[in-house]
Amino acid sequence: MKLFDVYPLFDITPVKGQAAYVFDEKGERYLDFYGGHAVISIGHSHPHFTNALKSQIDKMIFYSNSVQNPLQKQLVEKLGKLSGCEDYQLFLTNSGAESNENALKIASFHNNRTKVLSFKNCFHGRTSAAVNITDNPKVVAPINKGFESVMTDFNDIEAAVSVIEKGDCTAVIIEGIQGVGGIHVANEDFLIAIKEACHKTNTVLILDEVQSGFARTGHFFAYQKVKGFEPDIVSMAKGMGNGFPVGGVLIHHKFKPSYGLLGTTFGGNHLACTAALAVLEVIEEESILSNVQKVGAYLLSQLKEINEIKSIRGEGLMLGLDFGKPVADLRKKLVFEAKIFTGSAKDGNTIRLLPPLNIGKQEVDTLIDGLKKCI
Repeated sequence: MKLFDVYPLFDITPVKGQAAYVFDEKGERYLDFYGGHAVISIGHSHPHFTNALKSQIDKMIFYSNSVQNPLQKQLVEKLGKLSGCEDYQLFLTNSGAESNENALKIASFHNNRTKVLSFKNCFHGRTSAAVNITDNPKVVAPINKGFESVMTDFNDIEAAVSVIEKGDCTAVIIEGIQGVGGIHVANEDFLIAIKEACHKTNTVLILDEVQSGFARTGHFFAYQKVKGFEPDIVSMAKGMGNGFPVGGVLIHHKFKPSYGLLGTTFGGNHLACTAALAVLEVIEEESILSNVQKVGAYLLSQLKEINEIKSIRGEGLMLGLDFGKPVADLRKKLVFEAKIFTGSAKDGNTIRLLPPLNIGKQEVDTLIDGLKKCI
């Protein structure tokens, strides 16, 4: 037997991670400015995180959602406090795609519609419904096209509102900051206009914070830059577990649950809750939001000194560097010559930077030095 060959792989084998670095089997050290798709939020092998998991493994790894799990209650209380989303309910999942699937189900149950509006260059997952609203025809199989999906230009208020006001959409789903699409930030006026149109038409507004959530932008969720703004549903995953598979859906209190409405075998298991709790505890105790704001501002100031970068998009420690030309070779040089991991994007001219959120100025200086040498 062999693996199903669907991933183009760098010839590197990481065997150990520590803070903002990973080490291969030869002992070579690499600065991780990608975090495995924005997953590593509090750093590789953070001692509080690993100790919490080790302790929980000795007690209980898993039981189903048919019994009491006090860890879920601890998680929902801590998450509500740190995110400021006390008016929401939490449904736990295993991934971002699963979170978006359940968000769409809640919307469709709510208004009995099926049409969904999403936006060009978006990415919401590879599962059946999520991939049908993702802007990548290559990964949408015929069986996925089970409901009508409409896409308009990101940040085009008139185009989006005209679709919503027809009153036949079950949901609008939008990333607070587009990740895979190349780090494009949703304008405040755009978000507000969409929310108003959704309210008028009983359309459910879903904020996909899978990549941009959990403090990555300097806010707990990217949409929170808009004061008083409340989406109906928020999907999350990636940085939520710092590498342990866990996701969730925040569902506004106006949506009423019922037994059997949603379900999952592994979602909210004991280890997943332990991982997510540990991440939240580190975010709180180590003032991660403040660090993202401070180090993110320093990173941006240093990147602006590199003339070859045509534009910089994003917020906090979620940045896209547009070089105005393909960056595949530059990313390879960064990996193999400077020993720095960075991310690609759907836009082949853009490098994504998604490092651990507790990096410091020293790691930024290493990145800047590596960029200057490799350009």
